[in-house]
Amino acid sequence: MTDKNLKITIKDVAAEAEVSFGTVSRVINNDIHVKPETRERVLKAMERLGFVANRQARSLAGGKTNFIGLLVPDLGTGYIGEIIRGIDAELTLQGLDLVLYTTHRTASKEAAYVANLAKGMVDGLLLVLPRNPADYIGVLTQRKFPFVLIDHQGTGKDCPAVGATNWQGGYDATEYLIKLGHRRIGFITGWMDLGCAQDRLAGYRAALRTYHIPEDPDLIYEGTFFQPDGYTGAMKFLDLPDPPTAIFASNDVMAMGVMDAVRMRGLRVPEDVSVLGFDDIPQASLVRPALTTVQQPLENMGRVAAQMLLDLIEQPERKVGRIELSTKLVIRESCQPPRSR
Repeated sequence: MTDKNLKITIKDVAAEAEVSFGTVSRVINNDIHVKPETRERVLKAMERLGFVANRQARSLAGGKTNFIGLLVPDLGTGYIGEIIRGIDAELTLQGLDLVLYTTHRTASKEAAYVANLAKGMVDGLLLVLPRNPADYIGVLTQRKFPFVLIDHQGTGKDCPAVGATNWQGGYDATEYLIKLGHRRIGFITGWMDLGCAQDRLAGYRAALRTYHIPEDPDLIYEGTFFQPDGYTGAMKFLDLPDPPTAIFASNDVMAMGVMDAVRMRGLRVPEDVSVLGFDDIPQASLVRPALTTVQQPLENMGRVAAQMLLDLIEQPERKVGRIELSTKLVIRESCQPPRSR
């Protein structure tokens, strides 16, 4: 690298990209408010000028950037916050920093961010609930670029991934409601292109079969893990001629939407309708009544994924596969036996 190249500054990059140097600074610091097309233009300017290479040359040792890339679908729920908490705690112990991107479940954004980060901006990638990792995992694997998927089934038995026992969690929650006496149990799914959502639905169905309760298609509503889906799904269920006495939502924020719908109808939780969630985000114990839910060890999932990634960075040839952490039913106040009709 020449002395001339080492003197390149963010002002040079700004001139090359035809943006302000403040915009370049925001891109370097991964400000989420930079438009994707602007970010891409700045990154290409950095690449042309060798600015990214200069950052690597100034890193502490071994050509490492000491940055870990993290892709998440959004920042709107406690679910993501708890996973990030675990990741950040583990990386802080190692003196590493995070580069955070939000994909908003857009497959093209996800693939573009992965491509940019894997060019040398970071030493490895963590991807929470990636939408379509099959599009780029082959390339990452071929290049031996370290990555770990979080709360995703992965793309094969050797794909590095950390998740939870979603099928068992769905089964345990449904069985609990059945043992309380419920026979009409509504279920609200998450994004059905995700393995975790499919597994929770499969666990619900398996529990119904175990206890010889016929599955009613009217009692399954396809959601997307956002709170409005809980509200809309519950409204649909409560409009049925024979509405459910319990509603199981595939995550806690949708369960809170269910609670809102029940109250909107002048009904009470759990006296009229029992409500059960999944994840055990911090807010689950704070709502009233406190939410019965399936606890995913979210913070620990983040920690384990970070540890797995760091191992892969240090030992690229190491073979790792999927790790599943146990779920646990947390019983609080939002469920009770159904009232006789």
